[in-house]
Amino acid sequence: MEKNNNLDKNKILLGLSGGVDSTASALLLKDKGFDVTGYWFDTAGDNINAKNESKQVADQLGIELICEDVSGEFKDKIISNFCNEYLCGRTPNPCIICNPEIKFKKLIEVADKIGAYYIATGHYCKVIHDDNGAYFAARAANSKKDQSYMLYRLPQAVLSRLIFPLGEYDDKKQIRELARENQLKNAEKRDSQEICFINPDDNYVEYIKRLGFKSKDGDFIDRNGKILGRHKGIVNYTLGQRKGLGIALGKPAFVTKIDFDKNRITLGDNEDLFNCEVISEENFFTFGKAEDYVGKELYAKVRYTTYPAKVKFRVDGKKIISTFEEPQRAATPGQSIVFYENDKVIGGGFII
Repeated sequence: MEKNNNLDKNKILLGLSGGVDSTASALLLKDKGFDVTGYWFDTAGDNINAKNESKQVADQLGIELICEDVSGEFKDKIISNFCNEYLCGRTPNPCIICNPEIKFKKLIEVADKIGAYYIATGHYCKVIHDDNGAYFAARAANSKKDQSYMLYRLPQAVLSRLIFPLGEYDDKKQIRELARENQLKNAEKRDSQEICFINPDDNYVEYIKRLGFKSKDGDFIDRNGKILGRHKGIVNYTLGQRKGLGIALGKPAFVTKIDFDKNRITLGDNEDLFNCEVISEENFFTFGKAEDYVGKELYAKVRYTTYPAKVKFRVDGKKIISTFEEPQRAATPGQSIVFYENDKVIGGGFII
């Protein structure tokens, strides 16, 4: 990391989306004396409205804004993976791949170009470092907004230069109030809950179909292999799904397994979705290796919206077999299991 010696530690490049979180982050960084430059990237290639919104915010903040079209790389690395995962019966989380492969990679690249040592985003997360000098993402003070789960694949080269201005704020109301006090136009802008490259009034199935991907009809079966009816293609279903199955069994039915090879979907009871064991692959650890954490008191999340639960794991070749103290519901292939030591994110992997 010798090239970082010439970078200015008073300069910081902030991912500026146009939302209230990144805007408030800019205010907080400026208050701390940083020379802030905004960075906005276009994942679609023609998102003029979002670009103009970010420009208006940057103008109001009085900071420079760098804009970049990353749509080609985004299509190759994120959208293609997103579609293929669903077509194979898995449920992807595109943010988890985008963060290390696009968003933070670009932030580092552009920061290097303008001579800024630090980068920042409006994520609700913290960065901490230990006695060994290793850096880790950690849970935010706001447990409801905490986004550390999404950032588990960030490497040391990113974490060591990363600042999360919102990490210590335990209430989103504080952030909106900060924006109001500074008379920012986006103070009341609603939080985005959607996948960034899919329109809010659309859904992922229609999006995938419009790109020309197809998913063949197949059989619904029960746990014993008995055929219950026909499904409309596995792209339409995800583990744990109850609504929109298009089949009536006289009782609530849930998707409990998706078999891509046989193009079959197993339906069962809610109880069938609970399991103590979760297997993951393509595991990534922030510092050290998986074996360093075997036997330690750890917690893990199998989806973004849950709270960390007690877990132990063992390493089996390139896979990790995790055993929870309490059964977890619908640990979904394609999603991530993320490991925590106290509030510190140590790593994770993709559930299979």
